Amino acid sequence: MSELKTSNSLELLQQVSTVELAQELAHRLGISPSEWHQLKANRKAQAGQQAAAALVFLLKDRPEEALMHLDRATKWLDRSISAPPCPTHGKQNRS
Repeated sequence: MSELKTSNSLELLQQVSTVELAQELAHRLGISPSEWHQLKANRKAQAGQQAAAALVFLLKDRPEEALMHLDRATKWLDRSISAPPCPTHGKQNRS
């Protein structure tokens, strides 16, 4: 049964482009607004999100953006950056 499941999974993966696979990985590793507070200081989550985004840009032949995201991933891992302020705090509705 395990071999059949693996075989079916491989067949499905072969039908998807490399860019689509990278985009799905970026989607899965992305930090949603509802997860932001929980994961803002999680270096592995932040670096993974940036590295996956870099892969998408690299595959789309956008090396400058890929380098920017790889640099951010590295900085998360070497602790030279930390989470920015919450995107929703400090915003005021002005009428």
